[in-house]
Amino acid sequence: MTQKMGIIGWPLGHTMSPTLHNFLFERHGLDAKYEVWPTQPEELEAFVSRVREEKIQGVSVTIPHKQAVMKHLDGMSFRAKSVGAVNTLFWEDGQLFGENTDVTGLIAPLRALQKQPETALVLGAGGAARAAVAGLNELEIESVFIANRTRSKAETIAHDLAARVVDWEKRQTTTPDLIINTTPLGMAGDMQDMTPWPGEFPSGCVVYDIVYNPLRTRLLREAEQSGCLIIEGLEMFLQQGLAQFRLWTGQEPDPDTARELLRSALG
Repeated sequence: MTQKMGIIGWPLGHTMSPTLHNFLFERHGLDAKYEVWPTQPEELEAFVSRVREEKIQGVSVTIPHKQAVMKHLDGMSFRAKSVGAVNTLFWEDGQLFGENTDVTGLIAPLRALQKQPETALVLGAGGAARAAVAGLNELEIESVFIANRTRSKAETIAHDLAARVVDWEKRQTTTPDLIINTTPLGMAGDMQDMTPWPGEFPSGCVVYDIVYNPLRTRLLREAEQSGCLIIEGLEMFLQQGLAQFRLWTGQEPDPDTARELLRSALG
């Protein structure tokens, strides 16, 4: 019997998740299919009941359900509780659990750095920013700052996850070793020519943009031209997806072939 997995969100536009997971299922010889399930907020409770009734093997959770889904679960990982958001549903001992693989995905390329940064600045204050700050705490980064246009949203994350707030207008007066963009600035479409960091970069800093379409945002292009080490957002998307695959199947995927697939799909 074909196992069902998929993604819920609303609105649920183009997503690379089916491309990644269906490729991995086929490559590992698994009888499984990853589907797209647009789910409005008022439909969430009914959808979780469906997951239980049909024993759907795994679910990716995206906006606006990452927090709302938590009250419908039997339990959550320590990481998901710490972040206050769930992006993955999985079964454990017959119970439906929540995990946050956004954190796993975000810090995976940072773990590979030859030298860990001592200071980091997170731009934005949405769910991805929460995951970023939580991940930086896991890496034991000494000083973590967060800046957002709406300061109160940054203050909430800073309070919950022991970071420090920097005014958006003063963000470029900081000199962090690592800058992480979690805003949509630079994303394909109306914001493609925008950047959250117009101007000079701190010398020798690492610049990480979680936007993965386009692969090289304006932020990353300008950072690279300034001599910074850059990390593409595709890496976070890939690593969080691989972590989901491990949870759902217990198998270890090959990141290199999956990375090639996604880069090809993004053109």
